[in-house]
Amino acid sequence: MDTLLLSRIQFAANISFHILFPTITIALGWVLLFFKLRFNATRDPKWMEAYGFWVKVFALSFALGVVSGITMSFQFGTNWPGFMETVGNVAGPLLAYEVLTAFFLEAAFLGIMLFGAARVPGWLHTLATFLVAFGTTLSAFWILVLNSWMHTPQGHELRDGIVHATDWVQIIFNPSMPYRLTHMLVASGLTVAFLIAGISAYRRLRGDRSAPVAATLRFGLVLAAVLIPVQVLVGDLHGLNTLKHQPAKIAAMEGNWDTGGPRPLILFAWPDEERRANLLEIGIPHGASLILTHSMDGSVPGLNDYVTADGTVLHPPVAPVFFAFRIMIGVAVLMMLVSWTGVVLMRRRRAGVDGLPVPFLHVTVAMTFAGWIATLAGWYTTEIGRQPWLVTGLLSTQQAVADVPAPMVLGTLLAYLAVYLALILAYVGVLFYLARKAADGKPVGMMPASPAAQVAMTAAE
Repeated sequence: MDTLLLSRIQFAANISFHILFPTITIALGWVLLFFKLRFNATRDPKWMEAYGFWVKVFALSFALGVVSGITMSFQFGTNWPGFMETVGNVAGPLLAYEVLTAFFLEAAFLGIMLFGAARVPGWLHTLATFLVAFGTTLSAFWILVLNSWMHTPQGHELRDGIVHATDWVQIIFNPSMPYRLTHMLVASGLTVAFLIAGISAYRRLRGDRSAPVAATLRFGLVLAAVLIPVQVLVGDLHGLNTLKHQPAKIAAMEGNWDTGGPRPLILFAWPDEERRANLLEIGIPHGASLILTHSMDGSVPGLNDYVTADGTVLHPPVAPVFFAFRIMIGVAVLMMLVSWTGVVLMRRRRAGVDGLPVPFLHVTVAMTFAGWIATLAGWYTTEIGRQPWLVTGLLSTQQAVADVPAPMVLGTLLAYLAVYLALILAYVGVLFYLARKAADGKPVGMMPASPAAQVAMTAAE
């Protein structure tokens, strides 16, 4: 493997590890605010007990997200110097906006949110929770503005091969940004919904029948059931936007080689780039045309349109995009089945979470990190689908990669993978350790846990 491929794999490893944690903190901040507001409105201690447990998860996720984000940013200089050299006039300010408007906001109020519940007035603690939640979303906004601009760049001009900003409104509100941002925010909500439901189901299986666990299990399943149809709608709109601006990516996602219609919706196939055809293809007639053009006979772009006369391939690698997209859709279907089944069971048996059978709880635990799988599959679809471009039409990955010996990149890649594997195992282990301690009545962490302690904590409010 050459330097280019190894550098791409290394950046993919870094971003894959990093994105796991913002995917949790973006939505979990708002969930914590919901718990706090419910407590403020009802004075029911179960909501502050839920807050006290899940704020620990937020703190752990936030810490790993910050550390892995710093490591990832180094990649721009060590592996991809051509990126900042060419588009730094756009990328640099956007990254600076993220630090100045979002990270500082999160960092300033995070301490109050984590440790101030019993030390500051209740309204101030609630405000701190809101500002941290807002900060995480604002951070996602700026990062996705940059990422979206790299897919659908506008508001710039080229001078001597260097990109210069001409219209920041066009840069920020580039064609794919609203869809990509919404898609990511809903994905974060689904990730957190299944994380909460899965951990709560695990605690229940260990015998924890407390009110906070029942409340969070119900909350997670209902939130997932509500967000799934929203994500389907957003995903459809995002796909139509991608069809308009990045048709080669759509062709790879669909495994479609020749432009035209009608085209089937391929459920399974083995794309063969050498033969320029699919092997073992199973599809639904007219399906792709219907979904992408909302017409049974609509024309779908083909990959063969992106091969030049001299044989140069200008479309992304087909198999990774094709399979990643199907993994994302497959996990989304599982999410829908599990969440809707849970809601139906709770309603039909009229017993709330007491109506959830043990096998269903085991399934819910197995789905704890389903959001991570779907998120990574979605990111691989969209990011590999941008190839061979780093910034569409402006900068290719080949132009941006550093002139570094391949063995050096391989060495650092293996080191990253070893550290990340250890950290992710430790992270998952700590989450279930906290769940076991809580289920056994042995709270660990930053806030009072007993109902009496929670009531006493807020008596002065």
